[in-house]
Amino acid sequence: MLPERSLTTAIVLAAGNGTRMHSAIPKVLHPLAGRPLVEHAVRAAAGLVPEHLIVVIGHGRDAVDAHLRTVAAELGREVRAAVQAQQHGTGHAVCAALGVLPAGLSGTVLVSCGDVPLLDTGTLAGLITEHHRARHAATVLTAVVEDPTGYGRVLRDRSGAVTGIVEHRDATTAQRAIQEINSGVFAFDAGVLRDALGRLDPSTDHRNSQGELYLTDVLGVARARGLPVGAHPCADPWLVAGVNDRVQLAAVGAELNRRLLEHWMRAGVTVVDPTSVWLDVDVQLAPDVVLHPGVQLHAGTVVGPGAMIGPDSTLSSCTVGAGATVVRTHALGAVVADDAQIGPFAYLRPGSRVGERARVGTFVETKNAQLGPGAKVPHLSYVGDATIGEGSNIGAATVFVNYDGVTKHRTTVGAHARTGADNMFVAPVTIGDGAYTAAGSVITEDVPPGALAVARGRQRNVEGWVSQRRPGTPAAHAAKRAQQTDGDQTRQEQT
Repeated sequence: MLPERSLTTAIVLAAGNGTRMHSAIPKVLHPLAGRPLVEHAVRAAAGLVPEHLIVVIGHGRDAVDAHLRTVAAELGREVRAAVQAQQHGTGHAVCAALGVLPAGLSGTVLVSCGDVPLLDTGTLAGLITEHHRARHAATVLTAVVEDPTGYGRVLRDRSGAVTGIVEHRDATTAQRAIQEINSGVFAFDAGVLRDALGRLDPSTDHRNSQGELYLTDVLGVARARGLPVGAHPCADPWLVAGVNDRVQLAAVGAELNRRLLEHWMRAGVTVVDPTSVWLDVDVQLAPDVVLHPGVQLHAGTVVGPGAMIGPDSTLSSCTVGAGATVVRTHALGAVVADDAQIGPFAYLRPGSRVGERARVGTFVETKNAQLGPGAKVPHLSYVGDATIGEGSNIGAATVFVNYDGVTKHRTTVGAHARTGADNMFVAPVTIGDGAYTAAGSVITEDVPPGALAVARGRQRNVEGWVSQRRPGTPAAHAAKRAQQTDGDQTRQEQT
């Protein structure tokens, strides 16, 4: 009789090399919908609120451990790393995890995989519930798939009882025809798990071609002791789909994106072309948002009700207010207030804050810039390290000259100012409320409120310069024809 158990420990296996990724990046750190693979797995396990949450790391351990620290801080809980210095199988990995846990650990131990990103907390909870209900020593999460190649097969007797799991490379031809696969996710009684791992000896197992400790063999050990072993089928095979190469990464990513879009469309978001829109998992969308084709919304982006994004826009860590429009824009770390208009072909860099009803127009780049309500930068301008007041209009082809080669400086434009086209504001400089600046000006001194600043050289025309310096050129011929036409017209007017 097994003791009553609670979920005391969740172990995520994330030590593998991932050679089929052909990458310098550890497999479990490859991103999917804005999070590394391992983070998906850790968050799913953390949702069960286990007493201990252990991640087994090995290949690329320093990088993986650093990311786990970030995740732990975001979750507000401890996520401990156990090092599997050399990878000798899943059973060996779990031994590494048990090595950092209390010797007298009891209760239920969940083991999941760091490369199964779609597996969610609800599915894990269902596994734990079935494990407790049936009072199993071990319960494996399984799925029936069309192509089980590469997966371990679940072996059952004639009554349907689980008798064990055989890895694909060790399976017979008949066993490879089995379509029920091992997901790599298990619930174990802690005492049974520790005892069974201590009994495993790969040298005596002719089926084990790699000389590794297989976690799956724990089921056979438990069954040999007369302990109950079971399976909990997962009706949705995508939830247990593993990622071993970039083809599978793309396939799982596409499926996750499809599910995210379906979720938001059912919540009131219009997605004009779901085949061309991509979302990260933590993007937040309000009802009546419209996403046009070619939109990518990355981690940390929040879009308010009735906003329109796209076509062809990429937003990362941005906030977009209600009723705003963002068209053919690339933005990172920007805040766009209600009813503001961005684009087309705008670039909002970190620190950009666009006020209510303000506009950032065509071929405009902003960085660390604040636009007040109703302010406008309509065309062909760079606005860096600047504050633009309410209702002000910045003329076309304006550059906020913020860098002196050593230090960045700030420009302030007051409320309801009007600046001319082709201005240069050489920071630090202040343009007062209601001030004007003439087209073509290079502003190096403060402009008082209500003043007109003119900072340009007087125009001087050198008559006959082209005929003298560029004789015989198309320009000289054109000038001569124009001069003759002007002369004929003057004579006609005189007569």
